[in-house]
Amino acid sequence: MSARILIVDDYLVARTTIRSLLRWHSFEVCGDAKNGKEAIEKVIELKPDVVLLDLNMPVMNGIQAAYQIRQIAPSTKIIFFTIHEAPEFVGAMHTLGDAFVPKSAAGTELIPALNRLAGIAGGKPPERSTKSRRAARA
Repeated sequence: MSARILIVDDYLVARTTIRSLLRWHSFEVCGDAKNGKEAIEKVIELKPDVVLLDLNMPVMNGIQAAYQIRQIAPSTKIIFFTIHEAPEFVGAMHTLGDAFVPKSAAGTELIPALNRLAGIAGGKPPERSTKSRRAARA
């Protein structure tokens, strides 16, 4: 069984694209949220193993959400997935998160980061079957 992932980003296109990428790589996306407040509600409801968390969102940003997620679900892994790479953000992200992946490196760093954390959170990384890839192309 693969790790259950919650995608949190304020842009619908980003959430949809990330969901497709993760499904292509046989990850289980259990849900998504458009801001930090909704992310906290979804963490309580869905109990994901990993939260893929954007930083700059309306209502509640990713840093605030990560702090609260750590309080309510301390074993949930957090990957900050954002365009922000400024030192003041990176420091906070490394304190609260388990990994940081810049959106500019999504194609090369996101799946390896999830595989590392999936081994911690959900047992073992998802299996890569040619059947699921063929089905994804259909």
